[in-house]
Amino acid sequence: MRYTKFICAMGCALGLAGAAMAAEAGAAAVERPLVKVDPQARYRAVYDIHSGDTAAGISKGLYFARGLIEAFGKQGVAPGQLDIHLVMHGDAAKFLLIDETYRTAVNDPFAVNLSARVTQDLLDLGVHVEICHSAMKAMGWTASDVLPGVTIVHDGYTRLIKLENDGYAYIGGF
Repeated sequence: MRYTKFICAMGCALGLAGAAMAAEAGAAAVERPLVKVDPQARYRAVYDIHSGDTAAGISKGLYFARGLIEAFGKQGVAPGQLDIHLVMHGDAAKFLLIDETYRTAVNDPFAVNLSARVTQDLLDLGVHVEICHSAMKAMGWTASDVLPGVTIVHDGYTRLIKLENDGYAYIGGF
């Protein structure tokens, strides 16, 4: 028991000393350059969006895609310099539905698809928003159930592979 108290006391002392040294080092820290993107270049990315997760009430994938465009904008890159594809499949496909179909998909007669607005905003910025036909077929959805402007692709996986083979940077995890 005394040994444990000794170890704890030493750990606390070392922790406080480490914090003091870090604060001292911070005072003498050298300014580091911030790495940014080339504002004149063109960028291509494809998002793999398959989760039904949300952020700020909308599809998490759409939320972060919009954030990417904003991050590029803060570095002087215009939306016209970006070629972004959002391939939505699996549980995420429901975020590309008109309200009537969305209500049935989420089993809520009063639901409104909040992702519809950001989808239109992204389309207006030139983003390619795509829905997997295999997911549509599995759920019994037709082209008339999908938001206007959304492209229907044969299936999400072959579309992702094709775009990656064409040199698009893959962004997954959504």
